[in-house]
Amino acid sequence: MHMWIAKCLAHLAGAIAAIVLAATPAIAQQSLKDERILIVVSSLDKKAPDRVGGFWFPELTHPVEVFDKAGLSYDIASPKGGLAPFDGFDLSDPATLDFWTSPEHRNKLANTTRLAQVDPSKYAAVLLVGGHGPMWDFVHNPELDEIVRSIYENNGIVSAVCHGPAGLLEVKLSNGQQLIKGRRLTGFTAEEERAREYDKIVPFELENALKRAGATFEEAPPFENLVVVDGRLVTGQNPASAKTLAEAVAKALRSKAI
Repeated sequence: MHMWIAKCLAHLAGAIAAIVLAATPAIAQQSLKDERILIVVSSLDKKAPDRVGGFWFPELTHPVEVFDKAGLSYDIASPKGGLAPFDGFDLSDPATLDFWTSPEHRNKLANTTRLAQVDPSKYAAVLLVGGHGPMWDFVHNPELDEIVRSIYENNGIVSAVCHGPAGLLEVKLSNGQQLIKGRRLTGFTAEEERAREYDKIVPFELENALKRAGATFEEAPPFENLVVVDGRLVTGQNPASAKTLAEAVAKALRSKAI
């Protein structure tokens, strides 16, 4: 009799453990719904008289696809607000097609929030999208610096891809220390810039600027995927890194939520 009771209790304990394990992903997924990501894109419409500026479209759409699947909410902001200009629009890209055919996503892009109106306390993470526009309007931008600093110091995730890390160059923490000094990161490389002959257009070289700011710059071969995670700082080298970077951000938020 006692042995039978013991076996029943063992089976019951196993069943409870199985239920808990099965529920864990759902609990993590549910908790992610309470997290919100701020995506920042450029407002620059031209980088030269004959060159489109703004942000690189897949560097928005691929992360949004990842965030949607992870159950993460997002808002889009830009220095000027309103419809943000973009380059690299290609509806043969499934993530871009999904974004463009979603009224919700298109509405967010058409009505981006001005940086001056952003409340950083609402966000668990920030993503600075690349394209060449950030090389002009993400730098010398105290509003963006304050948003990044505030989210980071509130235990949030700071991420940037391609030329997006230009928006990290002047961010200082409350203790006066530069955010990226002594940190591992990546971004669009000098070699990649020269390969596209954009080195003749951009106002400065991003790779060297990040190094001068005290960062340890890491790079993969040109145009290959590379994401560098250094604590709550997550950076991607180029457009090929946008999806992997978003997955790293979602993973970091999930780890905090469990």
